[in-house]
Amino acid sequence: MITSNRKKRSKALLESINEHPQIRWFILLGTTLLMAILLFPSLWKATPKYGIDDVATKDIKSPKEFLIEDKEATERKREEAALSVLTVYDFDDTMASKLDERIAQALEHMRMPPEGNAGRIDPATDTVKPPGGGEDTQLTQTLSRHDFVWKEKPTFEDILGVHVSNGAYEILEKNEFAESISRETGRLLATVFQDGIVGNKQQLLLQQHQRGITVRRLSSKEESLVNDLQKFYSLDEAKIALANTGRTLLKDFSYSVRNVMIDLAQRLIQPNLTLNRGETEERRNQAVNDVKAVLTQIKKGEMLVREGEKVSPLHMAKLRALESEMKSKPLFTISMGFMLLIISFLVISFTTNFRTDASVTLRNKDIVFLCVMLVILFVLSEVSVYLVQGIARNIPYSTETTSAFYAIPVASGAMTVCLFMGMNVALPFALATAFTTAFLFSNQFDMFLFFLLSGAVGAHAVRNCKERGILIKAGLKVSLVNIVVVTAIYLFRGSGLELKLVWDWAFGLLGGVCSGILTTGFAPVAEMAFAYTTDIKLLELANMDRPILRKLMLEAPGTYHHSVIVGSLGEAAAASIGANPLLARVSGYYHDIGKINKPLYFIENQKDGRNRHNKLAPSMSSLILTSHVRDGVETAKRHKLGNAIADIIQQHHGTSLITFFYEKAKRLKGEGAVNVEHFRYSGPKPQTKEAGLVLLADAVEASSRTLENPTPARLKGLVQRIINSVLLDGQLDECDLTLKDLNKIAESFNMTLNGIYHHRIEYPNGNGVARMDSATRKADGNFDRGQTKSSQDRSVRDKKQGANHSRRLRIT
Repeated sequence: MITSNRKKRSKALLESINEHPQIRWFILLGTTLLMAILLFPSLWKATPKYGIDDVATKDIKSPKEFLIEDKEATERKREEAALSVLTVYDFDDTMASKLDERIAQALEHMRMPPEGNAGRIDPATDTVKPPGGGEDTQLTQTLSRHDFVWKEKPTFEDILGVHVSNGAYEILEKNEFAESISRETGRLLATVFQDGIVGNKQQLLLQQHQRGITVRRLSSKEESLVNDLQKFYSLDEAKIALANTGRTLLKDFSYSVRNVMIDLAQRLIQPNLTLNRGETEERRNQAVNDVKAVLTQIKKGEMLVREGEKVSPLHMAKLRALESEMKSKPLFTISMGFMLLIISFLVISFTTNFRTDASVTLRNKDIVFLCVMLVILFVLSEVSVYLVQGIARNIPYSTETTSAFYAIPVASGAMTVCLFMGMNVALPFALATAFTTAFLFSNQFDMFLFFLLSGAVGAHAVRNCKERGILIKAGLKVSLVNIVVVTAIYLFRGSGLELKLVWDWAFGLLGGVCSGILTTGFAPVAEMAFAYTTDIKLLELANMDRPILRKLMLEAPGTYHHSVIVGSLGEAAAASIGANPLLARVSGYYHDIGKINKPLYFIENQKDGRNRHNKLAPSMSSLILTSHVRDGVETAKRHKLGNAIADIIQQHHGTSLITFFYEKAKRLKGEGAVNVEHFRYSGPKPQTKEAGLVLLADAVEASSRTLENPTPARLKGLVQRIINSVLLDGQLDECDLTLKDLNKIAESFNMTLNGIYHHRIEYPNGNGVARMDSATRKADGNFDRGQTKSSQDRSVRDKKQGANHSRRLRIT
């Protein structure tokens, strides 16, 4: 008892999980996460570690396009950029004017000494008077002009910034430090400063020969390019130029004064063109930084190093660049993007394809099956990629890895799904498979298109599969389509007829054949794992030699013949309305297998005319009759008939009323004391077209046995009454049968019943005329249409007639 309760709770839990709408979202999310994990190895590829002069143990090809820096070329470009920057020299164009001011200031100081120092010079007496003193002022100290000039000589030199010899100073003293001396000396300096004076001209010429320099004026920051470096003076050349220019420019002065002025100018002269090392280095560094690295493109599939080769520095550079490129890939971000794409695709596909009014109803079990198939095909494709790459390298003839990709049997997924769920689910699944597997081939659109078309054709080829040989034929059809698609892709790329196209054809043909073979292996595994029933399985179940049907024939022959006719009625009607004829026929064969447990409680199996229900209470009879549904479901599961047939067995009476015993109970106990629900089948009502057909065929076949004279008109009226009664009772409310379908079903039933109950011609025998006695047809085995006294009388009469025939035929 405890074990039975546990089983019931477990079954209820599994059914609730199978129907709960929130579970499917966890299924989709888990599938996406699993596929992202499976994709990770193809994103992360470790590069072998080698050193210089190591021998490569295998070929290494680039898995993607990337750029590698040519460091030698880059260094050369940087050196060229540094050399192209001209040396910067600062040109102090204000130096001449500054020196002119110093000379003028020094000479003026000697001409007009400051009052705070020595007073003023009296030209008449050539003496220096104290400041503020008058003629009658008593002098404490009287200085001569000569003494004052020589006393101020250090100050004079400090102002000039150079040493002045005593002889030159005397000459200046004699000329009273004339203003013309300062003015002309300044003009003389300007003649050489305006051309520029450099401290080390030889170094300038050696370093900047034929290139020029950049001259930057300090006053205006203007820059100019100077190529003629000879025009600049060195210090010695500037002094010589001063001497030469001074002889001409200072010819109005006496020889001694002219020499003093030239000597003074030569002493004051200094470089006004100086090297700016800081600015030059900064500009060169900027030029070097502006140089972009010289990059070489490595193509996808390009050989980086061959097996057996020594690793050269160039090989090492390529391998390091590849390693750096692979490490720089944000694998986590890529994986998250892949998950978002896949979950978006699956959710949108599920919402738009399977949640509309005309779509197929999918349970959680179906979604799990689709997700498992999707993951299996993804893994199969990923493994095939590595396998194909390994095989392609070892093929003795020249071939490319991309050709071998056409041999991956992705179409087998859509073919397998079509076997169980039909084209409405197989086509979206083919799209999902092509979408996900395309990520393994660098998202190539041609591979996506190839897998999509081959999957769609494979699914279409097996839509009406009723024998396993059709799967191989479907694989051949996929092969032909593969060849066409491969050729179209090849021509679209603009390629000519080459050996590669032949390899593409060969692998495309192999891929189609492998898809058919793989589907042949997938189908029985999926049937067992997910309790699906294919047409192939139905054909196996339709074999009348199966043990359960043989047992039904031997122990309940009336039920057996009734089931055969129900199967024939259902098959013909299913074909007329577009349902599954094979499922309807096989379900008709097995719908009453529950009667094997108590065959004699059903009138079609009673041989002696004794009705066992006469001694039972109506409620007990009702329990016995309804139990055959429960027993039939258990028998179906025990014999592994599949969920499709078990569901129809459970639904083939719906919640219909057992009229005969209900009315009997009311007569015995009164109408108010009888609960009508105790005389109804537990259901559920038919959920599919095939289940509804079996219900109708069962009722029509049983009622047709009660007709005394089954003429076509009577059969037609009977069929119409039964269908209307079932429809009004609401037994067909939950299946997809329409009024148009019911009309076609009625026509099909009429045609089949007319073939069964056709009239025979009379023929003579020894005692007169023998003919078919329609009164021998029995009533419904479920007793819900009553058992009349005439039927019992007929059984007694038949028994007597049977004894007479036995005596005539000498049967012992």
